[in-house]
Order: sequence, then structure tokens, then C-alpha cells
Amino acid sequence: MHFRWNYPEDNDEFLRHHFFSLFPPDTPDREQKTESVMVKLRGVTEETRELVEDLYLEFLDALNNHFEPTPYLLGGRPCLGDFGLLAPLYGHLGRDPRPAGLMKKLAPRVYRWVERMNRADRDASEYFACGVDFLPNDEIPSTLLAVLRILSQDFVPETRASADFLNSWLLEKNPETGTPAVFRLGSSMGSIDFKVRTQVIKALIVPYRHFQLQRLHRVFDESETQVQRRLNRLLVACGMADLLNIRLQRQIGRSDNLEVWLD
Repeated sequence: MHFRWNYPEDNDEFLRHHFFSLFPPDTPDREQKTESVMVKLRGVTEETRELVEDLYLEFLDALNNHFEPTPYLLGGRPCLGDFGLLAPLYGHLGRDPRPAGLMKKLAPRVYRWVERMNRADRDASEYFACGVDFLPNDEIPSTLLAVLRILSQDFVPETRASADFLNSWLLEKNPETGTPAVFRLGSSMGSIDFKVRTQVIKALIVPYRHFQLQRLHRVFDESETQVQRRLNRLLVACGMADLLNIRLQRQIGRSDNLEVWLD
């Protein structure tokens, strides 16, 4: 989001066109509503700017290195992770002028992956020796672990701080079953501070990350002991072992396509 919103000289005309197009032509105050939405989405401060850019550029470099021998995350065909990763790397970072230019310049193999993931055919002619299946023996390459270690640096401390906040909030508020657990633009349950390297970052509470984290917990809890050991070793290797213990006191479910608090 930083590269989208904090380079207005490169991005704003592109973004204004797309946000303006969200409103029907007969919408009253269409231009003012467009500007209002855009203003609410700007969030990275000058204090955190350098850290955010460093982390992203390190991520790009590691992912570009990973895609040298293989066209997808786990081999010659896309997995669920490829489709999940595509959402930000295409929608925010592969289309907007400033970050798209950075990706083309600094991580061309990542940009080719973005192109490939948006095509119906395989579009991987530069990978002469790669097959069309996942890597053998459920291999997870060391280059992918390097990518995950970069992501863990901010994801884990923010998730821990978010869980601490929400567990206290749940104890105090005790929301009824079925109460929405949804982050809405312009309003929030609160904010948290967490440290990445030596920098303190402030972020809004977004319960959705815990809705997704429950899926990992469920897989782990329902696995046999031998599989749990393998999963734990994997998470240790990429700096994410703490995620197994970061849990909310209440589960989050879905109702009418929205997250809600369960018993």
C-alpha cells in the first residue's frame, strides 16, 4: 500500500481513474467521494517509510531469486499459495505505475510470474528443464523459506500484538455470537504498536488475519504427531513457529459472507 499511496506523482492519475470508475456516473459528488476514499487509504508515515521500503525490496529480491529455477512457488504448476500471493503482487504492486516499474526493473522474474499467473496457458517457455508438476517429495525449496523469513519479520510481531489486543477486547466486550468481526474503512476497534527491527509501527486491528490463521491452527491440530513435527520444523525454519501459539479466545466464522464471532 505504501508504494501505491505515497508516490502520488507517479500513481494518482492511474488510481483516480480506477476509483472514480467505482461510482456510477449519476453518483452525487462523485469526484469528492473518490478523493475521500483515496485519502482514507493512505497510511505509511515518514517514520516507517524507510523500513517498509527495505522490507519490500528485500522480499522482491528473495522472491526473484526463488523464481530462477522454477516458474511457481512449488514447482512447475501453481499451488494455492501462488493464487494467494498474486492478489497483492498483481492488484497493488504489479499494476500501479510506481511499484510495477520497480518490479520490472529489480525483479523481472517476479514480474514474469505475475504475467504468467494472469494467463490461461502456462507461459513458462524460459524454464527449459522444468516439468509441469510440483517438486518431488513435497519439497519446499530453501529459496522459498528465505522469502518467508522476510515476511515473518513484521507478520509475526503484528499478529502477536493483534491477538493480545483482541483477547483483552473479547474479555471486556464479550460480543454475542454472530456479532460482526469485520474491519471497516474509516472505523476500527483500535490500534496496536509493534516493533520490527528497531522501528515501532502502529497498525489498525484487522480480525480477518486471525480468521485466516485459524485455518493453519486447524490443519496443525488435526494432523498426526509426525506431521505436526514436520510442520513445526518448517515454521521454525522460516521464523514463524510462534504462530502456532498465537490464538484468540474466540473463533471467527462466516455469516452472509462476513466474519462473525463464534462461541
